[in-house]
Amino acid sequence: MSELILTEKKGPILHIIFNRPEERNAFNVEMLFALSRAYDQMEADPTIRVGLVYANGKQFTLGLELTDVAEFLKKEKRFPLPVESINPWGTSGRRRTKPVVVAVHGMCITLGIELLLASDIRIAAKRSVFAQVEVQRGIFPFGGGTLRWPAQCGWGNAMKYILTGEPFEAEEALRIGIIQEIVEKNELVSRGIQLAEMIAAQAPLGVFATLKSAMDSVEFGESKAAEDLFPQLLSLMETKDAEEGLASFVEKRKAVFQGN
Repeated sequence: MSELILTEKKGPILHIIFNRPEERNAFNVEMLFALSRAYDQMEADPTIRVGLVYANGKQFTLGLELTDVAEFLKKEKRFPLPVESINPWGTSGRRRTKPVVVAVHGMCITLGIELLLASDIRIAAKRSVFAQVEVQRGIFPFGGGTLRWPAQCGWGNAMKYILTGEPFEAEEALRIGIIQEIVEKNELVSRGIQLAEMIAAQAPLGVFATLKSAMDSVEFGESKAAEDLFPQLLSLMETKDAEEGLASFVEKRKAVFQGN
């Protein structure tokens, strides 16, 4: 794994850490590839139930390092990620099946916002600053921003920021739905861990099925996703975790799920 993205498995949680602080965690090609490989690691390990993404240094990310990435784009005619790997931005390639929590501090620019919108639970430290500035660079948000901003934040909110590049702070990010919580900077990672632990404590197969159903609804439409609701329920009811869930309810105790 590249040192630009660190991974550390702590119980059922994979910590995925941006580690290019001297460049304010701007993504070059190597870092993009490394993040994708980290998501592959999360997906491949059956003991990992959730991913937690955060950053070393003073900034979450300044987005793309265009001088490095532009050369790849012109030569390869595709986004700089491994073809066979999971795309953390969810715009192509294999789709992840496990939940991702993202904890942001400092500046979160362009591709950083798009990573938030492609993740599941997002929190930010007070005084974090966000901006979708591609139009100021002669391009546009090609990491899924044009797809997810309107869907998650509303048309007017989306256009206000993706057409102007105007920066905004954590309170506004909370208001329009980019993040779900604001916390003190010194509590950011611990709160992220707490949320990840809450997810990891639930029945893994139930969590994965819930995430898949929601993702299917977004990608394929409600009607298509609805077709799988009852079949998926019947499948889950045959698992040992479902038995444990019922037994713990009857016995008035906390359930211990094994993921089978």
